Amino acid sequence: MTDAAFVGSIPDIYERYLGPMLFEPYARDMARRFEGFEGELLETAAGTGRVTRALAKAAPRAKILATDLNQPMLDTAAGLTVAANVEWRQADAQALPFADGSFDAVVCQFGVMFFPDKAAGFAQARRVLRPGGRLVFNVWDDIADNEISRVVSEAVAEMFPKDPPRFLERTPFGYHDRETIAAALAEAGFAAPQFDVVRLELRSPSAADAAIGLCTGTPLRGEIEARDPDGLDAASEAATAALTEAFGGGEIVGRGQAVVVTAEVS
Repeated sequence: MTDAAFVGSIPDIYERYLGPMLFEPYARDMARRFEGFEGELLETAAGTGRVTRALAKAAPRAKILATDLNQPMLDTAAGLTVAANVEWRQADAQALPFADGSFDAVVCQFGVMFFPDKAAGFAQARRVLRPGGRLVFNVWDDIADNEISRVVSEAVAEMFPKDPPRFLERTPFGYHDRETIAAALAEAGFAAPQFDVVRLELRSPSAADAAIGLCTGTPLRGEIEARDPDGLDAASEAATAALTEAFGGGEIVGRGQAVVVTAEVS
């Protein structure tokens, strides 16, 4: 399984356990940045549609085309979304099947980190934007600043000390260096970007829900199973115990930190 393969049961688990905890708070933050927007908006890496639904409410006059590389994610998203101003289409953000200058804005929530070729992703966003258009995306900041994910990653790593799974550090939390991002955007033809650090409380009904979501609803699952085909339950249990120790029983609340990047066509 690759870092961008959200297939099988992962989309439904991802939406059920991780959607409310990790993505809904930041979806609301992203949507407020487009309050009243009336243009044509392309969303890449739409996942299960958390941002899509928030954008549809915040900008009911916008025409939103939501895309994702993984059709199963789009299938889940479409089944959860009732919005007259949204269309769905499978598309690779690194090779968008749209004409030059087709959109007024491109939005991507927590997707850029998964692009194998980020330069191509930025270049494609620049190509499909009209003059004066803007690219707005967010990425997770360092995993050290994201408590729930850090605890789970450490707990799973302890199970495999000789070859610890590093999906979380490598990919979701692995692309946040400001200079690296600014340089890639400049090369693609964007003006100097704005970086906005957003700190929010992230909540899960229980430690078990957070552990199941991160261990079985992301490609971390494949890394665990590659090391121990029968180890998924044990990993979830170890992560649950670590989260309970860190945050207590019942609902858990951890600090989350992301960076919102806004870049206009230069």
